[in-house]
Amino acid sequence: MSSRTNSGGIGLLGALGLMFIGLKLTGYIDWSWWLVTLPFWGGLALVAVILLILIALKLIVSKLK
Repeated sequence: MSSRTNSGGIGLLGALGLMFIGLKLTGYIDWSWWLVTLPFWGGLALVAVILLILIALKLIVSKLK
């Protein structure tokens, strides 16, 4: 019997976002806050792109019938 554990964690995009926030707050970068928080939106953007592709494919298939 094998058991699988999930370690959780923040992931690559979360770590990158936290690093950018730290750099912004300490003055090492002078980017806008929009760019600093952009890595946090990466997962949402990926889901949105996948949904758009699925919707487009469904529309294409329904037109072929």
